[in-house]
Amino acid sequence: MSNVLRLALVDPNDATRDALKKILLGMDIVWLEAECSRYEFFSDVVTQTHPDIGLVAIDDDPPKALELVSSLGETCPECSVLVVSSSTDGNLILQAMRAGAKEFLTQPLHIEDLVGALSRISDRRFGRSDSKSRGSQIIAVAGAAGGVGTTSIAVNLGCALARKEANSVTLVDLDLCLGDADVQLDAIPDYTLVDVARNVTRLDFTLLKRSLTKHSSGLYLLPRPVQLEDMSLITAEDIQRVIGLLKASFSHVVLDLSKAYSPVDMVALEMAGQILLVIQLDLPCLRNVVRLMASFNEMEGMADKVRLLVNRAGLEQGQITSKKAEETIGREIFWQLPNDYRTMIEVRNNGVPLVELAPKAGITHSMIALADALEGGHQTPASSDSGKSGLGRLLSLWPNK
Repeated sequence: MSNVLRLALVDPNDATRDALKKILLGMDIVWLEAECSRYEFFSDVVTQTHPDIGLVAIDDDPPKALELVSSLGETCPECSVLVVSSSTDGNLILQAMRAGAKEFLTQPLHIEDLVGALSRISDRRFGRSDSKSRGSQIIAVAGAAGGVGTTSIAVNLGCALARKEANSVTLVDLDLCLGDADVQLDAIPDYTLVDVARNVTRLDFTLLKRSLTKHSSGLYLLPRPVQLEDMSLITAEDIQRVIGLLKASFSHVVLDLSKAYSPVDMVALEMAGQILLVIQLDLPCLRNVVRLMASFNEMEGMADKVRLLVNRAGLEQGQITSKKAEETIGREIFWQLPNDYRTMIEVRNNGVPLVELAPKAGITHSMIALADALEGGHQTPASSDSGKSGLGRLLSLWPNK
């Protein structure tokens, strides 16, 4: 990932220092430049290594540690100081910030908090006004009905993104009951989502990556549980933490949702930066899109993230036209994937993605172009029509008697 932050760490306590190192070494957004076990030597370490961030654990000797923070601000002003402590005392936090700390985090560290602090430091350092993690995108692929090709799109989109060496991409199968992303990649995973969920309280980046299955395309996969009864072991809170870890470690996270719009799915939608809502140009799909958008409009910022993707465009002459669909839904269609039944059946039956099995096919080129468009953060123009007005026009799609 670009703009990796170089970091130096000081903590006289061996146990907590090793725990911090384990977390940092598993993160692609930071590079652990140096470590130190003595406060009095850390200024020299920073002077010699010139890190972007100095992480100071202050619990061993707070007065001495705060003095170090203050001196770093004078001797190494280009180094942003991040203080960590097990204490939540307001006076201590205030002292640390007055001494020159840019961020203050409490131990044990929550990965999401650490990622947020690093992101804010990076934003200030690289002059960026947005608060998104550097280069990290979460793309949720959801369906407006069953059988519209959601998993096929999620799998092949992930592989299309992973074709670039600069990208690190992971796919999470959130259809906990009947997901088949592993089948479409002809993968036999050693670990599944339930294994990660069972260890979520002590999960770090190293353990997480070991739990993923890497495909030959470069895509990493975290599949759904093997046993149906294991579904109950995965909570929305678990998924939130797992996605947060993946976001910090990968440039792209693709989430393949179920059709249930369960609490797990809703967490994924909330955390996603872009939502691909897969539809076909038929009445049931359009009806469901209107219903979904009416609900999304009630959730702050949710509807703005939705991009409508028509799958199997041109399936038959009797399809509803794209223009009629847009009028009905009240939103523009973001992308259309052509209907290529023969190629997609071959891809699914062989467990080989489009970019490998049919690199010259028209649908493959369209999928790659879709990946490029999503990387560019293409925004679908917002519609002035509401879900309610779309529902009214839905009746016009019924044939006249």
